[in-house]
Amino acid sequence: MTALAPYQSSVAPPRPPGFRSLLLAEWTKLRTVRGFLIALLLVVVLPVGFTLLGRSECSVSNSQNQSFACPAAPVGPDGEAVDDSFYFVHQALPANGSITAEVTGLTGHYATNNGNRARVGAQPTLASGTQGWSKAGIMIKASTRPGSAYAAMMVTGSNGTRMQWDYTGDVAGLPGGVSASSPRWLRLVRSGSVVTGYDSLNGSTWTQVGRYGVHGLPATGTVQVGLFASSPSHVVFGGGIGSQTTGQGPSVATGTLRHVALSGASAASSWTATDVTTGNGPPGQQAPGGPFSGSVTSAGPGAFTVTGAGVIAPDVPSAPDSIGASVQVALAGMFVGLIVVIILGALFIAAEYRRGMIRVTLAAAPSRWKVLAAKAVVIFLATFAVGLIAVSATLPIGLHLLRIGGNPIDPISALTQARMIVGTALLLAVSAVLALAIGVMARRSALAIVAVVAVIFIPYILVTVTNLLPLSAQEWLLRVLPVAAFSVQQAYPAYHQVLAQYEPSSGYYPLPPWGGFAVLVAWAAVALVAAGWLLHRRDA
Repeated sequence: MTALAPYQSSVAPPRPPGFRSLLLAEWTKLRTVRGFLIALLLVVVLPVGFTLLGRSECSVSNSQNQSFACPAAPVGPDGEAVDDSFYFVHQALPANGSITAEVTGLTGHYATNNGNRARVGAQPTLASGTQGWSKAGIMIKASTRPGSAYAAMMVTGSNGTRMQWDYTGDVAGLPGGVSASSPRWLRLVRSGSVVTGYDSLNGSTWTQVGRYGVHGLPATGTVQVGLFASSPSHVVFGGGIGSQTTGQGPSVATGTLRHVALSGASAASSWTATDVTTGNGPPGQQAPGGPFSGSVTSAGPGAFTVTGAGVIAPDVPSAPDSIGASVQVALAGMFVGLIVVIILGALFIAAEYRRGMIRVTLAAAPSRWKVLAAKAVVIFLATFAVGLIAVSATLPIGLHLLRIGGNPIDPISALTQARMIVGTALLLAVSAVLALAIGVMARRSALAIVAVVAVIFIPYILVTVTNLLPLSAQEWLLRVLPVAAFSVQQAYPAYHQVLAQYEPSSGYYPLPPWGGFAVLVAWAAVALVAAGWLLHRRDA
């Protein structure tokens, strides 16, 4: 009997689909399921609608309860919003030259009852003392226009001698306070648009503090040179739970200067006193002759006592003397879009588990890692695209509504705005991938949504809305949880020379923008690896 050989088909077995085919299949699922398309549409519509519903009118009142429109901050030489309020005793410097002065004292006083008045005309309760960034010294300034370029040497309340220029520049000189027994000699030398600052303990041995090309200071022509004094608002930040402001009021600083000497100025020139102001208080807020007004007295040739109030620094939206509002306010509506992409990411896989379609998907594509990767790529690209559209529409709409409501907005650079837009869209897309990965692990959309909300929204509310946690705990959460990614929306840097609430509730984060975003990416990557491992190990 002849043995028959087993049958062998000449038809090759079907090849498993490649990754490109899997991407196409997942994209087809996304665009053909009505619920998914509606969710993608809502990512755009809801943030824009939420933003359109919000409009706030900005006004300020003086001591007579008169209301005025909120003033806009002047723009500095580098395009940033600035505060530029101080008392300036000056004269013209038509060419190159210098100014030298000895500072023998810096004193001040401030309101202890937040400057509130029990009745019209009543004076606030005063206390003696300077603020950390109370200033008095010498300055070369392009003009008396608020926001114009300058360079200054100064003594401060508790930050030693400093050279500052164009609002953002700051470098330390001699440490310690100033008094009649321990004076500080200051000198500024102009050579075109370059200004060099010096300090000295005795007026004979000088140390160069800094030499800078001052952006906006004319290389030729007349500038203003003289003496100045300013003092920011007195502010007390609460400790313990959060760090909310618990007290705030105006303050003034008084500098005593002797041996004031000029070179390059006309001998016939006389001193002029100007109360430079950015207008960050309504008319009538500080009546002439009041406790927070500027003044100058002369005790003889080259000897002056100058008193002034205000801030010469970048306008930080969270500072007590801030004028403008933050661009970040216009992105509040994107939280609605974030909720939608989290739901979409969870449903993109959990819906297949609920309907049993996951078995068909895995039967058609045995490589489960590739299936998960294809789903992640498709949901990432889709949510990033609609997120980019949503942010690009929401930000200008929100800013427009703020402006027509009289809210001055501190400007940001084009690069910062691009980072905020792209970064927010990436935040949405990676959050959707995180929800997808947790959906694979949980196999239920509700559990996945709750889990992602727990690691993003709850910490965000705790650190930016309720302020229930100590600041150290807030910063810890914003370093290790996915909520750290909101740092991509931080619009303004923190300046060490400006006292402000550099906290999450004010839009500041402990990690740099892309560093915080990297925390969210790490969470999504770990979740995807865990999801892929479980998908490979378990039955569908």
